[in-house]
Amino acid sequence: MRIALLAPLPPEQNDIADYAEAWSQAMRVGGVDVSTPLRGQTLSPYPLLLARQMQKVDWGAVDLVHAELGGGNEFLALEWLAENHPDLPLTATAHDPERLVWRPMRLPGPLALAERLPRPLYLMAALLADPLLLARERSLAARLSRLVSLTAGGAQCLAQKMRLPSGRVLHIAHGNQPLPAEPLPPVHPLKLLYFGFISRGKGIEDLLRALAILGRTRPRLPVELKLTLAGGAVLGRAGSDLERLKEHARRLGLSESMLEWRLNVPIGQVPRLVQSHHALALPCRASPKSAWLGRRRGGHGVLSWAAACGRSVVSSDAFVQAEEVSRGYGAVYPQGDCQALARELGRLLDEPQLLAERGERAADLGRERAWPRIAEQFRQVFEPLRRSRAE
Repeated sequence: MRIALLAPLPPEQNDIADYAEAWSQAMRVGGVDVSTPLRGQTLSPYPLLLARQMQKVDWGAVDLVHAELGGGNEFLALEWLAENHPDLPLTATAHDPERLVWRPMRLPGPLALAERLPRPLYLMAALLADPLLLARERSLAARLSRLVSLTAGGAQCLAQKMRLPSGRVLHIAHGNQPLPAEPLPPVHPLKLLYFGFISRGKGIEDLLRALAILGRTRPRLPVELKLTLAGGAVLGRAGSDLERLKEHARRLGLSESMLEWRLNVPIGQVPRLVQSHHALALPCRASPKSAWLGRRRGGHGVLSWAAACGRSVVSSDAFVQAEEVSRGYGAVYPQGDCQALARELGRLLDEPQLLAERGERAADLGRERAWPRIAEQFRQVFEPLRRSRAE
């Protein structure tokens, strides 16, 4: 079976690129020939330029095209393929359902002038254009052979939003790397990890505020708990965001010895990083824009790493975390509720046995979602589509 993959790929730094790279490797190990004909190219948002890029690829040499959909122009590439190669089976994983894409590639008509305006005005124009974008999404979704969501709730909502019949949208969980079990670190101090982009709007401020709240009743907190904030950072803005977060921690009175900042962690070091901690914190917040356009219900890469490494999580209920953590490997609190987050962290300090219990459940889930099993599920979806085309 020969599949062409349309997706952002490393060295791009985002969750979808990491997922696509792991997915393609797992599929190849499973015996599927996966090519990335547009790797290293930035897909153009302009129709004529995009058409030139697409025409350089021999699409007749593949049995099927699969795309990873989120914030990039892969959506436009699928539209082009649906129009110019109508007999070619097209499938996609929607990483942030209820939608195929969460922002217009280019604003239509006179609204395009807003692309040069300050961000608040641009966002207002994007909201005005959203009904047109949703119509395009539904049109493309109707022409896809299958859509995949990384969560069960996402699959249900995506089918409703795209007005697709039962069976066209499938749930296949986020895969994770099979890793050998690693025992938890010594109980004291509690080692907590935030892993994600170091920037504003990710809930890091809530996590720091929760530690400050906890410290009011636990004067020994700086020796009881250590927090590592690790992950990617966007060059240019990252420095200012990092300094603002450090200043926020200082204003809250948090001891510098309690915090460690680690930027741009190489992917190969992630397992050791996660397994050197007791638990992960996911203090995510949904943006106001998301509230207008729908709820993001895609899988979360950090939750996948937690399962792969056998580590528990303390997560907000933003996006899809509540559905995932309901499997028993962590605790959920209302997003933005710093008091509730502080209580959950305090509970881990007072009841350290929870770390082992939840960690074992995470490890069970990790084995269930190992990449070889996930790749086989995708292969079973693709095989009938390839055969029907050949017939």
